[in-house]
Amino acid sequence: MSLDLKTMRLALEQLEEERKIPKEKILEAIEQALAAAYKKDYGKRDQIIRSKFDIETGKTDFYQVKVVVDETTARMVEEEGDKTSEASKASELSKASESSETGEENEDERVRFNPEKHILLEDAKKIKKDVELGEEIVFPLESKEDYGRIAAQTAKQVIIQRIREAERESIVGEFGAKQSDIVSGIVQKIERGNIYVDFGRTVGILPQEEQIPGEQYARGERVKAYLYQVEETPRGISLRLSRTHPKFLEKLFALESPEVASGVVEIKSIAREPGSRSKIAVMSNDENVDPIGSCVGQKGIRVVTVMGELSGEKIDIIPWFADQAQFVSASLSPAKVLDISIDEAIHKAQVEVASDQLSLAIGKGGQNVRLAAKLTGWKIDIKGAPEASKSSETSEASEASETSKSSEEKETL
Repeated sequence: MSLDLKTMRLALEQLEEERKIPKEKILEAIEQALAAAYKKDYGKRDQIIRSKFDIETGKTDFYQVKVVVDETTARMVEEEGDKTSEASKASELSKASESSETGEENEDERVRFNPEKHILLEDAKKIKKDVELGEEIVFPLESKEDYGRIAAQTAKQVIIQRIREAERESIVGEFGAKQSDIVSGIVQKIERGNIYVDFGRTVGILPQEEQIPGEQYARGERVKAYLYQVEETPRGISLRLSRTHPKFLEKLFALESPEVASGVVEIKSIAREPGSRSKIAVMSNDENVDPIGSCVGQKGIRVVTVMGELSGEKIDIIPWFADQAQFVSASLSPAKVLDISIDEAIHKAQVEVASDQLSLAIGKGGQNVRLAAKLTGWKIDIKGAPEASKSSETSEASEASETSKSSEEKETL
């Protein structure tokens, strides 16, 4: 069996053109593999063997390499049998241990002389007069008649292996750049609740726990998801996807709002109950740009588009404040806060709202206050204001309630 050189050259050129794998890299890998195979079959344990493969002729030359050393770069050990050698090694280990315990560094960094891979300077000068320390002396090795078959098999195996490695590197490079961003693919199959998404060159997995509750997917359907992890495993490249991750919501707004994408408007905090409701706190780095308006869009088109991608998940957009009392008050939107006191020591906020706003502040099943707590990071206790007597206070409370309702309507729009 001999090498089909023409086919090999064409294969290398195709790999270089289509997969961007330089043919020199593959040839280098082939030479390393041939040298390793030769050493295994015909060489000695400590030999340094290299090969030179000529792709034009198919000829492979093998040679042994020895590094030039002297007493300053190598420790000379007398060969006095196995026992002496073992005793010498034990002595060296003992000295190393002692110096480690006393905190002293072992100053002797010379390599142990090995005649299979080292040659003394005085001997090397007999071969090459101007040789220098550290230089390599090459000794040709005998070619073996049956190595054409071995070379063909090795070359084929190396090329296949290199293609796989290059493909993996290329996929990791491509999707590594997309990590922490939104990716789009086609549903390949659904197995045990997990969705496998085809991206052409590889497949990602959208686990059941990362899916929005109530969503249904069909094979062949296009799906968007947040790529939160790219991992190399023995079985291949693993792409981990999510549609419930808070960052998925942020990236969707970045797609719809140029102000968010450019960083003029920042989403400072996100709290999600996927498929049901979310709250996001936004701020603007430009006093001339309205952060809430940038996310809502003209006639609400931007936020409606995001909600549509999230299967109708309701989204409350509130202003972010550095002042924690203001932030907690805003987080309870659409409820209107009458009074708030915060305890920094236990990170807890006591909030008072009008009696008719209490259920609104708490939300169905406690959802509104729960999301507000997640958004701000504060424990929030809410209580209704005591009923006012029939006086001017009642009138003021009524006016506050009307103002709150008006505010609710505006925020809803």
